[in-house]
Amino acid sequence: MSVLRNLEAKIEGLVGGAFSRAFKSRVQPVEIARKLAKEMQDNQTVSISRTYVPNQYTVWLSPQDRAQFEGYEDGVKKELSDYLLEHARNEGLALITRPSVEFKTDDRLALGEFGIQTALVGGPDGEEVPIEAGASAGDFGHTMVYSPDREARPLTPPPAARGRALLVGEGKRSVLTGSRVLIGRSRDCDITLEDPNSSRRHAELRNEDGSWIVTDLGSTNGVKVNGRRVQEAVLQPGDELAFGLARLRFELE
Repeated sequence: MSVLRNLEAKIEGLVGGAFSRAFKSRVQPVEIARKLAKEMQDNQTVSISRTYVPNQYTVWLSPQDRAQFEGYEDGVKKELSDYLLEHARNEGLALITRPSVEFKTDDRLALGEFGIQTALVGGPDGEEVPIEAGASAGDFGHTMVYSPDREARPLTPPPAARGRALLVGEGKRSVLTGSRVLIGRSRDCDITLEDPNSSRRHAELRNEDGSWIVTDLGSTNGVKVNGRRVQEAVLQPGDELAFGLARLRFELE
């Protein structure tokens, strides 16, 4: 029996076989499991000898979908944790601790949508990105939303109050203007970095409907938001961005 089929059978057993009927046309636990595994694969941290993956997973649900898990949640979380542990072992991926799975609610999600947020807590370089109690899905840089009728997308927070956006650090205060700002060592970039560990065209910031989004442009040493490496992330005031060894803080005036 495949790992997913085995998971499905275990979850069916939690509720006497009624689970899939109760969740018809809503969020299916097996689909959550598939996307959790995808997020594990997409958020790897490579050390000298091992490839680490996140050990903390938060699944964000709409209020209606979250209500469907009432009475089953603890059992489903355990089965999803077991599934992630087995998936990591099968793929030869390293975990700092047994993976934990938590469910939380976000009012911006529609029925049938769910978001997944990952963190590597107690990582090999000592960095931590904990999920804080009372947070919402938009409080962190990387929450992917999965829907039954559209492609996965980053969860965008509500538009912030209009004001000047700045990057502060390295002895500079750079006002972000226009719709696209290039960052890197090249003198052609809008914001020039002196750090030799940064790439010539390291990253870009895009303004989409008042929200600023940072994207790694294939840099050698990557982009980190609040200590966590990202390919793309929606920025919040106070976020610290690292481009190589250069660190800049995103602010709104």
